[in-house]
Amino acid sequence: LYNIIFDNERIPLLLTGGDDIEVNAAGKIARNYTVEGSLESELLREFNQNFIEGAIKLNGMISKYSDELSEEERKALTKEYSKLYLDIKQQQLHFIVENKNRIAAVYALHQRLMNENYLFNGDSDVIYYRTVADAVAETYPESHYLPILRSQIARMDAQISLLSKVKEMNMPEIELPDMFGNNRTLSSLNGKVILLQFWSAAAGNSNAMNADLKELYAKYKDNGFEIFQVSFDRSKAVWINAVQEQKLPWISVCDLRGETSPTVGEYNVQNVPTSYLIDRDGQIVGKDLTSEKLEAEVKRLI
Repeated sequence: LYNIIFDNERIPLLLTGGDDIEVNAAGKIARNYTVEGSLESELLREFNQNFIEGAIKLNGMISKYSDELSEEERKALTKEYSKLYLDIKQQQLHFIVENKNRIAAVYALHQRLMNENYLFNGDSDVIYYRTVADAVAETYPESHYLPILRSQIARMDAQISLLSKVKEMNMPEIELPDMFGNNRTLSSLNGKVILLQFWSAAAGNSNAMNADLKELYAKYKDNGFEIFQVSFDRSKAVWINAVQEQKLPWISVCDLRGETSPTVGEYNVQNVPTSYLIDRDGQIVGKDLTSEKLEAEVKRLI
């Protein structure tokens, strides 16, 4: 993997010995370039231009969020954002599957949108990594990317195994203070459908995320749905300001210990946001579900 860098923008190229390539670019080069003489690099261009274009549009939507928008305008913008986000992810997954035996697919596996931790759906992403690894092993058996992929797959398998054990043990208790200093417990919600979410107000993406959740919460709170949100912020002011400004109606707690909080280890939280969906029997039935999948599961469980 090589990069031609100009004016803080880059053109990625996947090259092998003997390639004779021609690259042409104009304007914003990351979005307006052509490459000939290297199939892998041509595939990379095909993926990159769609992905970058989508990411720019998403960032533009985020910048439109403001206090000046009405509730209806916020809902419409959130819906538009969610649709575009899913379209970008579907294009990414389609490219990976269609070109699974190419190094370009390895590159596409590792591209993330802003504040995104997973390829698409957390633990189930391992399917795509395994598909690409098996296909690349046939096309490029000596590729140095293969051991990296195998290592990532092993880590994902280990995490799935841990999640399975957590399911068997039911839920570790959480007892943390809310913004008023009152201790709130996860077990107090027994019998309800619970979204347990670990987040950070300082991460910068909480407005859009919580706007989606508020819509879901309003729909199903009277039917036995509750959200228990654990903040990983170290600043009490940042956390409380976010809770108040965004008018979060659910349980929000924080021990101000950040990544050193005991809940990090108990729930194997490696990134924020991370969320677990818990059924009425206290069993984890989903992790890091997308907005549409989350609503479908909540509706089914209640």
